Amino acid sequence: MSRFAHPAGDRHAEQMPEDRPPHAPADLNSLDPAIWPRTSERIAGSLTIGGLDVRDLAEEFGTPLYVVDEEDFRSRAREFRQAYSDGEVHYAGKAFLCREVARWIMQEGLGLDVCSAGELAVGLSVGFPPERMTMHGNNKSLAELELAVTTGVGHVVVDSFEEIARLGYLAEKHRVRPKVLIRVTVGVEAHTHEFIATAHDDQKFGLSLSSGAAAEAARMVLALPSLELVGLHSHIGSQISDTAGFEVAARRLAGLLVQIRDEHGVELPELDLGGGYGIPYVEGDDAPDIKVIADALREIVVSVCRSRNLPVPRLTVEPGRSISGPAGITLYEVGTVKNVDGLRTYVSVDGGMSDNVRTALYGADYTARLASRESTAAPMLSRLVGKHCESGDIVVRDLYLPDDLVPGDLIAVAATGAYCRSLASNYNYLPKPAVVAVAGGSARVIVRRETEEDLLRGQL
Repeated sequence: MSRFAHPAGDRHAEQMPEDRPPHAPADLNSLDPAIWPRTSERIAGSLTIGGLDVRDLAEEFGTPLYVVDEEDFRSRAREFRQAYSDGEVHYAGKAFLCREVARWIMQEGLGLDVCSAGELAVGLSVGFPPERMTMHGNNKSLAELELAVTTGVGHVVVDSFEEIARLGYLAEKHRVRPKVLIRVTVGVEAHTHEFIATAHDDQKFGLSLSSGAAAEAARMVLALPSLELVGLHSHIGSQISDTAGFEVAARRLAGLLVQIRDEHGVELPELDLGGGYGIPYVEGDDAPDIKVIADALREIVVSVCRSRNLPVPRLTVEPGRSISGPAGITLYEVGTVKNVDGLRTYVSVDGGMSDNVRTALYGADYTARLASRESTAAPMLSRLVGKHCESGDIVVRDLYLPDDLVPGDLIAVAATGAYCRSLASNYNYLPKPAVVAVAGGSARVIVRRETEEDLLRGQL
């Protein structure tokens, strides 16, 4: 077992970012291709994405602005589809989902994971085939389960004994037989932050393997003729850069597959190992090769199953961040530049924790650059902050920006395509930014900017 995966335990605190400023980059204008969208480049000093100058995007659509490189997004979806050509790839909609993204995913041949009636509604609204969707969630309501059953969602991942009973009742009521996966907590976690580590026993997701709850769930599902148990599901965390954790999870899931076969005479045909593939956010972060991981993961599953005399199940994976994350940036305008006692300079922008809460929530790190021009000025230790009434309203905790930065400059923050718009809020009554897709020199709004009228709608 590598240092990146370990049996569940209290090692989470090691994962918080070290509270010290980074070294200044050699070039404050550089764009690391592992971090920035694939079509990013500087032309005449300004950042361009999809053939469009960010200054023009800011002028036309305003700031803050989420910008999504459509070709980057689609190309990553295709790479996953090719890497797992003998299995299934389902995009995790929680990372970032809107109607246009659902269309891209559908067109690129991926399935779609949803975890609420709202996410399901997004897919259905664009004609996404329900049989290519999977419904997740640790507390699905009766209404959500009924919607999944009546619309023909391809798989329901059950997360509790209560949910099995609810689903069985609804399936019998509507005379259908949904396919079911059992979410198993396998006692292995990716070496990641506590709030995004999801496979240790002391958390809300799944049914414990070690306690016997997962095996009991299989008994319950198999005892209900209205439900079809087709496989097991596991998700061991996020920002995973190697296959060590997947290997341990696969071995433990194989043990449960053997137990189910021996006890019930049933060989389950599907194994879903979830998502969690990491992406680089700052220089030096690992950038996993999807094909290498896919080949290794396939080899692990085949080896484990053969060692247990099991037929090799169809493998499903659920990437989200690794498709949408690198494809997106957030564009801000600088409002104030404030030097604090020679310690650092606080650069305030026109957004903040309402459009990117991950720094406050996870201690996430990001890469940011002066985007509207190049600069040869000296590096200035900075903290990129938002405009909210919170001292924790930080976008990038420590970074270097050129010391000739002035109000009106544009700052771009890379790798914000996942979990930024999805987690956005209206704190301090700030409207959520627009999302613009860029490709081939053209731009179009795929999620419009909220207005103050939107914020007041529904209030009496």
